[in-house]
Amino acid sequence: MRTVVLVLQVLTCIGLIVTVLLQSGRTAGLGSIAGGAESLFGGNKKGMDELFKKLAIGCAVGFMLLTLVLSVI
Repeated sequence: MRTVVLVLQVLTCIGLIVTVLLQSGRTAGLGSIAGGAESLFGGNKKGMDELFKKLAIGCAVGFMLLTLVLSVI
């Protein structure tokens, strides 16, 4: 049981790292013409950022819950 929870925790940790690194920064495209033009002409960057944000929140919650389960075991 402990091994299964530990493997799940490592997988959620890797997922959390990947989703956070794939998100664009807060200042990405704010001061540049290219960023405004990309969103103006149909760039889908905002939709992907929202998806990665939700995935990161899910991975973080899963990681915290698995950490609590491991501390009880």
